[in-house]
Amino acid sequence: MNNIHLTLACHTYDINRGLIDGEVRPQGVDLTVVTPPHPQRHWRMGRHAEFDVCEFSMSAFLMLQGRGDNPFIAIPAFPHRCFRHSFIFVNADAGIRSPKELEGRRVGLRSWQNTAGLWVRGILSDEYGVDLTKVQWLCQDEAGVPFAPPAGFPIERVPEGKTVTRMLEEGEIDCLIYPVMPASVLRGDPRVTRLFPDYKAKEMAHFQKTGFFPIMHTVVIRRDVLEQNPWVAVNMLEAFRESKDLAFRGMQDPRSISLAWVRDLIEEQQRILGPDPWNYTFEGNRSALEAMIRWSHEQGMIDRVFPAEEMFVPSTLDELPHYV
Repeated sequence: MNNIHLTLACHTYDINRGLIDGEVRPQGVDLTVVTPPHPQRHWRMGRHAEFDVCEFSMSAFLMLQGRGDNPFIAIPAFPHRCFRHSFIFVNADAGIRSPKELEGRRVGLRSWQNTAGLWVRGILSDEYGVDLTKVQWLCQDEAGVPFAPPAGFPIERVPEGKTVTRMLEEGEIDCLIYPVMPASVLRGDPRVTRLFPDYKAKEMAHFQKTGFFPIMHTVVIRRDVLEQNPWVAVNMLEAFRESKDLAFRGMQDPRSISLAWVRDLIEEQQRILGPDPWNYTFEGNRSALEAMIRWSHEQGMIDRVFPAEEMFVPSTLDELPHYV
């Protein structure tokens, strides 16, 4: 049987590098891999279904699934995760010292749909008792998946020409929940501080309590591709796993990463997060996925709470033997 040709859009993480460089080849598939940046990739897939296989926003995927007409289905590969206590920033003059003090304040977001925001709002609500309906939310960007702002949440768009990062610096908003490090933090702007100065300890404690290493993205496949070639799902999952394993084997050589104490960092990660923090199985991520579904419902992005299994190709739900 001749190989089929598929397009894959993903980011250039080390755990994807085997697929991008062609060292890892999914059986039966010739891949053309493109690496557009996150917001553009999510937009192009969510709005136009441009790619056959795509690393995709978990929150956007939940919204599509909640509508019941999702053109994509996922495999349990999660190439982007990020702890999020460290991405809550406050204006130094706002006087905010605890999460509860966000109630009644103006908090900026890239968009309501953004997965980082989903996680932070879920953590603020579950762990700190923040009433999300008492926060004035300001969103900078249009959501990748169109939806009406949820009732009960004070949400408005940032005025045209303004950015939430600059508004935080200038005190026009009190807090910012952001998916990446703002330039003000990178340059040490004293006007911007973190809500949790001891963020690493908070993130470790949250993991130890919940087992959650926050999932940002999953990998989706167009349903029409699988209708013609149902075997693609398992073969792509095995390829993503192989690429991840290749990256972790490479880390065993301390010369492969330009950090002075890389071995100590690797050992610390293993002690805290276990031997496989980027777990690519459904059952290994069930509790986090169920929390994300619940939060999406509580935050007005989906109208129904559905079983987590519903999002994934059935043949990828069970632990599989190595594909030969």
